[in-house]
Amino acid sequence: MNNNILISIKDLSVEFKVADTRIQAVKHVSFDIPEGKNIALVGESGSGKSVTALSILNLHDSSRVNYPNGKIVYQQQNLLIQSERDLRRIRGRDIAMIFQEPMTSLNPVYPVAKQMIETIMLHQKVSREKALKRSIELLDRVGIVDSARHINNFPHMMSGGQRQRVMIAMALSCNPKLLIADEPTTALDVTIQKQILELLKDLQAEFNMSVLLITHDLNLVKHYSDYVCVMNQGEIVEQNKVQEIFENPQHQYTQQLLASQPAQHLDQEIKNPQTLLQGRDMRVYFPITKGFFKRKVGEVKAVDQVDIHISKGETLGIVGESGSGKTTLGMALLRLQSSTGEIHFNGQRLDNLTEASIRPLRKSFQVVFQDPFSS
Repeated sequence: MNNNILISIKDLSVEFKVADTRIQAVKHVSFDIPEGKNIALVGESGSGKSVTALSILNLHDSSRVNYPNGKIVYQQQNLLIQSERDLRRIRGRDIAMIFQEPMTSLNPVYPVAKQMIETIMLHQKVSREKALKRSIELLDRVGIVDSARHINNFPHMMSGGQRQRVMIAMALSCNPKLLIADEPTTALDVTIQKQILELLKDLQAEFNMSVLLITHDLNLVKHYSDYVCVMNQGEIVEQNKVQEIFENPQHQYTQQLLASQPAQHLDQEIKNPQTLLQGRDMRVYFPITKGFFKRKVGEVKAVDQVDIHISKGETLGIVGESGSGKTTLGMALLRLQSSTGEIHFNGQRLDNLTEASIRPLRKSFQVVFQDPFSS
């Protein structure tokens, strides 16, 4: 890498105290982050990607973490030994991070506006009015429709994809020199993923911003990264330009990782399908209220006149943009969201059952939520 180096990670090792033992999560990791370039850290879960990234901002629990050797150099300073006061000046302003779980990163008791405005005012020393205007502009840029209204929402009032976009907007609000993106498009639908990645690419070019991308999505890496560092069991086993990694991988683990991409084939059609779950004329409307007495002035049709049918042994995919009603429909079918319409499961009608009556049936239909930490 012949570019000017923004941050240099040198021989970094990270270990955690667990009871009376120490677990080494990162072992002698070294790589550079050049100015204006996109560096991808790839590897399976538990390989040390996020631990390495969090070490740059020294965000680990100080009572549990230990750095037996190594340093992280930024502007001729070792970030691992800086005071908390000095690190606060760097976090958000010079180095920002998009976390994987937006629901656990956003404050649930404050509206989005307050959280974004405070971040901008803290680092840029501008008025509240200018900070609000900047916040709305950023929400527009990351694809939130009617951002002037949504900015006053609390995080729980937004879909998972919308919360992720808020996180991205907050991270970009101070034009950082380095953006650490930990699985930045995990919660986004396919139609928005490309927009967000193109946005990051445009901002990277505009502000000469570096990006450290933590991901398992090799297709994303291939199209948006300049360099790749492959991690396995806490070590970097290979690093090179993205083209070299994909065309001529040297390490056996890298070769296995590239070979593990899912095959593009469909399973055989189910013979004699039997209905398992059926929804008829499903509707979920949310009231729009106004004033002190919460007077209803309208309604949002989150799900409107939807019919759905799933057979035993079948996998049904529901796709659409964030906020289109996918999750709401799923919650309604499981009787976890108030709705109207008929719901039949395995021949039994669910929509007219009391909560006590439906409780014994819940072991037969389960849900995996979008944000595991908030679940």
